[in-house]
Amino acid sequence: MEKIHNFNAGPCLLPDEVYQSSAQAILNFNNSGVSILSISHRSEEFINILEETRKMSLELLGLQNKGYSALFLQGGASMEFLRVPFNLLTTKAGYINTGNWSLKAIEQAKIFGQAKILASSEDKNFSYIPDNFEIPERLDYVHFTSNNTIHGTQFQKIPQTDNVLVCDMSSDIYSRVFNCDKIDLIYAGVQKNIGAAGLSLVVLREEILGNTNRVIPAMMDYQEHLNKNSLYHTANVFGVYTCFLNLKWLKKQGGVEAIEKLNNKKAALLYETIDCLDFVHGTAEEKNRSKMNATFYFEKPEMNKIFDELCLEANIVNIKGHRTVGGYRASLYNALSLESVKVLADVLNQMKLIV
Repeated sequence: MEKIHNFNAGPCLLPDEVYQSSAQAILNFNNSGVSILSISHRSEEFINILEETRKMSLELLGLQNKGYSALFLQGGASMEFLRVPFNLLTTKAGYINTGNWSLKAIEQAKIFGQAKILASSEDKNFSYIPDNFEIPERLDYVHFTSNNTIHGTQFQKIPQTDNVLVCDMSSDIYSRVFNCDKIDLIYAGVQKNIGAAGLSLVVLREEILGNTNRVIPAMMDYQEHLNKNSLYHTANVFGVYTCFLNLKWLKKQGGVEAIEKLNNKKAALLYETIDCLDFVHGTAEEKNRSKMNATFYFEKPEMNKIFDELCLEANIVNIKGHRTVGGYRASLYNALSLESVKVLADVLNQMKLIV
C-alpha cells in the first residue's frame, strides 16, 4: 500500500511502532495470552505502566524532581476547561483569548467566578498572539493556550506573572523545549503528541490546590486524583498504554530537544514554500506562526479544487481547515515525517505550473 500523508489536526498521526505495539497488545499483552483491553486497572502490570508513563511525562517536560505531579484523567482537555476553575477559581481569574479553545475555557470559568479577559486577538480573527499587555496582581490564576490549532498561532514565550499560571498545552506539548517550570498547571488532551484520544494529561504543583473553600465532587477534584495516583476510578487502560508507548518512542528519538529540531525543519519547509508562492497565503502573522498547525488559503476559490485533486493523487489526507474558518490546515505533529511535508510542498509548487 502506498504511503498516506496524514495531516489531521487531531486525533493525529502516531508513530508506526506505536500502532504496531498497541495492536499486538490488544491481541496478546506481553505474551500473557490476555488482551490489554481485558486486564485489571489494579493489576501490577498496569500500575507499573501507569507509574512509568507519569514519570516519563514529567521527565520529558524537564519537570522531574521539581515538585510536580502528573495525572492521566478521563474527559480530555474540555473537561479541564471546567476542572481548572472548579479547583482554582475563588473570585477572579485572567484569561488570554487567542481563539476557540480559549473561549470555551473562559465560558466554563464564568460558572465559578469572574473570568477577566486580559488580552485578545479577536479583533483580527485570532491571527496573532497579544503582547505587551498588563497582568493584574491578586488573580486566582492566569490562563493561556500555548497553541491555537484552528487559526495557526503559537505563543513564543511564556506570559510573565506572579499569579498562578495555567496553560492549555494540548496541541504543542512535547513538540518544543519550553520553560515549563514557569507554569504551575499544564493540561493537554492526549490526542496530539501524547497518545490516543480519550484522556487528558494534567501536570501540576500540588501546593496550588486547596484554596477555594469549595466542596469539589471527587471526580472533579485534582487532590482526590493525586491521592489515588490517577486511579480514583477505573482507568482508561488502553489509553494510558498508548501514551506509554508514544512517550517511550519520543525518548528513543532523543526527547523533546531532538524532536523540536525535526519540527523546525518541517515548519520551515512548509512556510518557505507558502511564502514563495504568490497565490497562497498564510493566515497567521509571521512572528506568531504555529510550528504545529500551518493554516493557509488560496487567493482564488477555484484553486481549491485543483489543490484537492493534487492532494488526492499524492495521498495527502485530512488537510482541510477547521469547519469554522475554512481554507487549509497542515498539522505537523511529532510523528509526521519530513517526507510528508516535502510531498505537500511539491504539490503546492506543482500548482504554479497550472494556475
